Amino acid sequence: MTPNKKIYFASDQHFGAPTPELSFPREQKFVAWLDEVKKDAEAIFLLGDLFDFWFEYKTVVPKGYIRVLGKLAEIRDSGIPIYFFVGNHDLWMNDYFQKVLDIPTFRDNQEYTFNGKTFLIGHGDGKGPGDKGYKRMKKVFTHPVSKWLYRWLHPDIGMKLAQYLSVKNKLISGDEDVKFLGEENEWLILYSKRKLETKHYHYLVFGHRHLPMIVSVGENSEYINLGDWIDYFTYGVFDGETFELKTFEQVAILPKK
Repeated sequence: MTPNKKIYFASDQHFGAPTPELSFPREQKFVAWLDEVKKDAEAIFLLGDLFDFWFEYKTVVPKGYIRVLGKLAEIRDSGIPIYFFVGNHDLWMNDYFQKVLDIPTFRDNQEYTFNGKTFLIGHGDGKGPGDKGYKRMKKVFTHPVSKWLYRWLHPDIGMKLAQYLSVKNKLISGDEDVKFLGEENEWLILYSKRKLETKHYHYLVFGHRHLPMIVSVGENSEYINLGDWIDYFTYGVFDGETFELKTFEQVAILPKK
C-alpha cells in the first residue's frame, strides 16, 4: 500500500428502496462519502446490493442512480481502483460496470493481501449452513434460462415487477432477521470459522447481514460485517495496519426537486 493511503469498504446501500424518492437522500449521502474517501483511497471495495434491484437488458439498464454512477466513474477515471461484488439484489448484473465504468465485478469471494494482511472478501449471501430458502431461490434466479425468459418482459414491466418483489419478498430483501443471532447462529460467522480450518485470513469481510460488527473468529482473525446504508451508514477502512468500522455522519441533504 502507498503510505498514508487507505482501503475503503461499503455494502448494502439498496438504492431505489422503498421508492426512488425516499432513497434519494441516501444516494446523496453516499456520494458525499465517496467524495470524502477519494482524498486518500488506495482502493474502494463495494460488497454488493448497491441497488435494491438491477437488471441489464442487452441495450437497457435501470433508470436513475446517475449521481452514484457518475461519481464512481469520476473516481475510477482518476486512477483509483474500485471493485464490485454482486449481491443478492443485483445478481442479474452483467458487464455494464466493466465496460462502461471499468469496474471489475465478482460473483464469489476473492482473496487479497495488503501490507501482509490477508483478506477474504465477498457479499456473503448463500454462505454458511442456513439460508436454505434463499439458496434454492438463487439457483433458479441465476439459471441462464430464467434470465433469458425475463428478458422477454418489456423493461417497464420487468423493472416494476422486480422492484415490487425486491421490497416485499423477505427472502430477497433480507429483512427477516436483522438482529444479532449470537455467534452460534450467525451463518457468516460459522462460515468464516469453517474457512479458517483450511486457510488463515486476518480479515473475512462481508455484507448482506446489514449489521455492523467485528467478531474474533480465530487466532489473529476477525469476521467483519460492514452493516448498511439504510439504518447504520457504516463502512470499513483499512489503514495498512488495522481494520475499523466507522459511521459516516449526517450531511446536509438537498430536497429532490
